[in-house]
Amino acid sequence: MLHHLDVVRALRIYVKRTKEFRKTDTLFVIPEGPRRGLAASKVTLSKWIRSLITGVSRLRTLAAISGYGPLHTGGRGFLGSPPWSLSPPVAKATKIALYETPTGWKFFGNLMDANKLSLCGEESFGTGSDHIREKDGLWAVLAWLSIIATRKQSVEDILKDHWQQYGRNFFTRYDYEEVDSEGANTMMKDLETLMFDRSFIGQKLSVGDKVYTVEKADNFEYSDPVDGSISRNQGLRLIFTDGSRIIFRLSGTGSAGATIRLYIDSYEKGAPKIYEDPQDMLAPLITIALKLSKLQERTGRTAPTVIT
Repeated sequence: MLHHLDVVRALRIYVKRTKEFRKTDTLFVIPEGPRRGLAASKVTLSKWIRSLITGVSRLRTLAAISGYGPLHTGGRGFLGSPPWSLSPPVAKATKIALYETPTGWKFFGNLMDANKLSLCGEESFGTGSDHIREKDGLWAVLAWLSIIATRKQSVEDILKDHWQQYGRNFFTRYDYEEVDSEGANTMMKDLETLMFDRSFIGQKLSVGDKVYTVEKADNFEYSDPVDGSISRNQGLRLIFTDGSRIIFRLSGTGSAGATIRLYIDSYEKGAPKIYEDPQDMLAPLITIALKLSKLQERTGRTAPTVIT
């Protein structure tokens, strides 16, 4: 039987010892721990909870219920990197600041050092708190165990309750690895030309009976509120009036080839749509993204290398 106090004690001990580790650079062990555990990756940086939970659902759920026991944040901020930033409904309900940075934990650390941030997450399933300046799979596992023990619900039921209250963000990421650099660069330049044309804003893009109206198109730029540094060209973002988003990011454009990452994020509120399969719900946006970018024509790829 998973007992709430066991998990709370383990999480508090872990956070305390991790803070000590940061100061002394000495190894430590947790003298007490939960009787049951959740699986983590081989380097314990990212956790998987029974079934796959996307970065969006993971961070949103932790943020929404962060008042539980040792997860209480003391009123500081939540943060997500731009491919799946925390949705406004959660930020509004918790009345805590929401930050959106480029991918990279150096940006998270700046906000933590300035006491502006308590909880953060990024696209590769890493989650962290302000007890350490890095993703921490052990902390994330203990945090989730604390929530499960406190609420006495399964992960599935916790997620369903969360979706019913705040709605659900459907998310997927398509990775196209080692594609031709010239074709990838041409694709991004043509996309930028298309998106930055003034006539593009307000256009209606449709697939079947789904119609999306373009509200904003930009190349994400981040101005650090702590040190004033500016990070440009962090991804081409296409944002629709219903909150849905398409994001293109290009990296590794050397001789070995480039990697194109396509992010799709869509928000739904209310049954039965919140219970649907993400790939089914996002299919229209994926079709629009591939058509606008001409990705298949530019890269010769008919399918992504990896789908998350």
